[in-house]
Amino acid sequence: MKRMLIGLLAVACVCPAAHAFKQETHRRLVEDAVAYMQAHPQTTGYADLQAVASAAGYTVAQFAQVLGQGAYDVDDFQDTYFCGAITGDCVYAPVFNAGSSLVNYTSYWHFQNHTRGPDVHGNDLGGYNYDKLTVSGDIDDLASTWLVGDYLDDGPGGMTGWWSNDDSEYDTYGITEANYRQGTTSSKSMYDDFEEMPFQPLDNLAQYWYDQFLANPTAQSLGYALHATDVVQPHHVWTTSALHHSGWEGWVADYYDSEDLNDETLVTQALSSYTAPAGGTTDIRPLLTQGGDIAYANGALVLSSTDHSDRVQVARVVVPHAIALVVHLLGHASAQLTQ
Repeated sequence: MKRMLIGLLAVACVCPAAHAFKQETHRRLVEDAVAYMQAHPQTTGYADLQAVASAAGYTVAQFAQVLGQGAYDVDDFQDTYFCGAITGDCVYAPVFNAGSSLVNYTSYWHFQNHTRGPDVHGNDLGGYNYDKLTVSGDIDDLASTWLVGDYLDDGPGGMTGWWSNDDSEYDTYGITEANYRQGTTSSKSMYDDFEEMPFQPLDNLAQYWYDQFLANPTAQSLGYALHATDVVQPHHVWTTSALHHSGWEGWVADYYDSEDLNDETLVTQALSSYTAPAGGTTDIRPLLTQGGDIAYANGALVLSSTDHSDRVQVARVVVPHAIALVVHLLGHASAQLTQ
């Protein structure tokens, strides 16, 4: 084994936290991916995963739980503060409580916009940017109205409210945005008005945590990277906080078992939809974009319809593909540490 993973333990996040798939769904996607690997050891790199878990003192079942908890926890990060244009008051969540699809402002890093091309940072596909939305709805519009002129907290970096007052709580620009920049370029002026903020895309978030895992392996950081399954949630690639966003996610959680959304046969089929990263590369973003392509091509119906049969049709595509995405990511990550 390349290195024994003595440090592969779940530790409390001292960094900072959104909603796409419901948090329990994120946990289930990871746990079901591990169960699939265990049931198909010859085709999924399960032996490497088992070795990684064992070296860290986990059973495979325990490892799956810790990974799933990490994927769950990303929606609770408190790492993104917006400051009021007038008051300079900086907060991490909307006081207007627009709905469960917008719980914390960190959720704005959880999109990969497939309706447009490159963004101003230089990403092939950008993230959430209200000014560039192709589809939008009530929650998007409410946020843009409530947050008009609000700016991203940059710590002591110089941005302030209208009256030069600022009660910075967290250097979001210097920490969160910088972490998710991933080789692209940014400036503070990009983040001085909410309605034009070009948030970094979800795949950059996942890449950051994946790199953290490879540099200093912990089950928690790998679990954070596995929150990347948001890229297979249609609203996150069509890019809107509205249009039945929250209702769809709740429906997936409610019918996950009764509609057999994790059907093993469908996961097997979904695995072949991806081209897994080569063993020598650590860039997982092309794989994530493939997942986004699948959601974009197959998921638009749930932005306009709440019909149960329509949702089943979409879910039996995107959920197995989300599980398959995790299988590929876990196989690749485990191989990086054991080969």
